[in-house]
This record gives sequence, C-alpha cells and structure tokens, in this order.
Amino acid sequence: MTVTGAHDGETPETAACRPAHRRSASRTRTALRAAAAFRFGKYGYEGTSVRDIAGDVGVDAALVYRYFGSKEALFNDVVGTDKIFEPLLHEPVETIPDWFCALLLGPPSDGDFPHPVLTVLRSSGRDEAVARLRADFTEVFTKRLAARLTGPDADLRAELLAAWMLGTSLMRTEIRPPALASAPDATLERYLRAGIEILLGPSPRHDERTTGTGDPHHTPDDR
Repeated sequence: MTVTGAHDGETPETAACRPAHRRSASRTRTALRAAAAFRFGKYGYEGTSVRDIAGDVGVDAALVYRYFGSKEALFNDVVGTDKIFEPLLHEPVETIPDWFCALLLGPPSDGDFPHPVLTVLRSSGRDEAVARLRADFTEVFTKRLAARLTGPDADLRAELLAAWMLGTSLMRTEIRPPALASAPDATLERYLRAGIEILLGPSPRHDERTTGTGDPHHTPDDR
C-alpha cells in the first residue's frame, strides 16, 4: 500500500503543491493515518518523519501537527492495538472465528495498520514499545475479551488466541515458510477454526471430564 495523494495523471510534486483546502478534513486525516501506518510499519518510529508522512499525502507537515498534535500522538493513534482489534470486541463470540479467519487469510499485503510485533522490533525505544504493546493486549484480550468467554482459564485462552493470531500473521506475511505460504485458504481456514473454537470455549466433553470430580480421567461409569 502506497498512499501518494496524487490524482490520475499528477506527479507527486504536483500533488504536493495542490491546495489542501480542496480536500475535506476527514479525508485528509484518513489519508494521513494510512500513510503513517504504512511508514511506521515499514520503517519504524525513528525511521519515519512527519515530513515524509505529509509528503505521501501531498500536504504540508504543519497539517499533521494541526490534526494530531505531534508525531508521537499520530504514532499512538494508528498503531494502538486497541484500535486494530476494536471490531473484535463487538463481534458475537460465535462469529469471532469468522472475524479472525477474514483477518488472517488472503494474500500477504500491507494492511491498514503496521504489525504490532514489527513495530516493537523496529522501535529504538524497545522497552517502552514492549510496555505499550503489553498494556494494549492486556486491555483488549486479558480483560475485555476474556470477560466475554465462559469456562475456565478465560484470560489464558484469550491471550493464547492473541499469540496465535500474531504469530500466524507474522509468519504468513513476513517470514513465509513454504507450507504456510502455499497452503490453500480453505485448508488453512480449517485448522485455524479448529484451534480458535477450542480457545473460545472448551467443548462440553472437556467440561464433563473435569467438572465436579477433580479427576480428569473420571467417567460416569467409574465406581
């Protein structure tokens, strides 16, 4: 994904000179967020400048500060994990496998947000970035998603779901090992759904084996 802000037939230089008032404020903010997400994801925080982001959209850098206040505020606006996964928190639990499969499947491409793990790895302030990522995931998965799950170890299952999703997306889009990169979507989806459904809610058989006996091998016929 490359956001240039140029119209058909325009050069980037022409686009940069086009008056900003011809854009709506909403469209300009959206374009700046998209350009920032791409650059932060590809080059990291230190390797991205406000001037570069503004240039991608064809506006003056001052407009970035006007809309977002600072480079750090724009970074937080586009890379916050809570923003990436906010739609997940409004999905009915039974449709969460659909949501995750839609997020993970398809050909690798630059998404609307930089990958959270890559953002951490490319950040010069690694400790601060890790702490921010941990706080975001704790809020979204450990607290809010886990509160919607039934059964034991809901917080652990929610975090495992996040770990599997992040690992799968990173392997599929960046590392691209041969089996994962070449697997048909239908095959990959079958395995993804099986794991996601287990983490979202233990099967009734699991509950029957472990509830009220203290013995995971106990069956109703045991005497």
